[in-house]
Amino acid sequence: MDESPFPSPRRAAAAIRFAVALLLAAAPLCAAPMGASAQQQTGSASGLPLPRYVSLKSDRVNLHEGPSKEHPTLWVFERAGLPVEITAEFETWRKIRDSEGTEGWVLHSLLSGRRTALVAPWKKEPILAYASDKATAVAKLAPGVIASLRRCDGSWCRVSGEGFDAYVKQEGLWGVYPGEKIE
Repeated sequence: MDESPFPSPRRAAAAIRFAVALLLAAAPLCAAPMGASAQQQTGSASGLPLPRYVSLKSDRVNLHEGPSKEHPTLWVFERAGLPVEITAEFETWRKIRDSEGTEGWVLHSLLSGRRTALVAPWKKEPILAYASDKATAVAKLAPGVIASLRRCDGSWCRVSGEGFDAYVKQEGLWGVYPGEKIE
C-alpha cells in the first residue's frame, strides 16, 4: 500500500490551527504599548481589545500549553477572582499571563470580565479614605490581596474587598494599566 506524502486532512487542519494560534500569541509582542497613538489591537474571536485584564471565574482553572484540552496542563490556578491579562485569542481559547509572568491557554468560559487587581507583590499599599496623597492611611493592604476595582481615574483606584472600601494609588496594583480609567 502506498503511503501518501501528504498529511491527513484532520492532521493538516490541526497544524494550521496551531500555526494560527502561535501567530496570534506572538502578535502582542509587535503591538504598540497601551496608551500609544497606534490603533489598539482587537481579539480575533471576541473583537475586544488586546491585551486586556480580566479575572478568573472559578477557583480551579487549568492553564494549558496550547489552545486545546489535548495540550498538557502547565498549572492549575486555585483562586477565583485572580486578575490575569489576556494577550491572545484563538476560537474559544484565551492566552493569559498572571502577575508572575506565567503564560498559557484557558477556555474563555473560565474567565470573567469583572475587574479585580492584586496588590503589587513589591509593596504594601496604604488604603486611604479619599484619593489624595494628603489623606490619612486607614490601613495597609498586604501584597497579594485581591481587590475589586470600582473605578480608576488614571492615578487612583477605588477598591473594595472583604472589610475594606477605600482608595489606593493605581501604580501599586497589578490588574490595571498605568493611566487606565475605569468607570
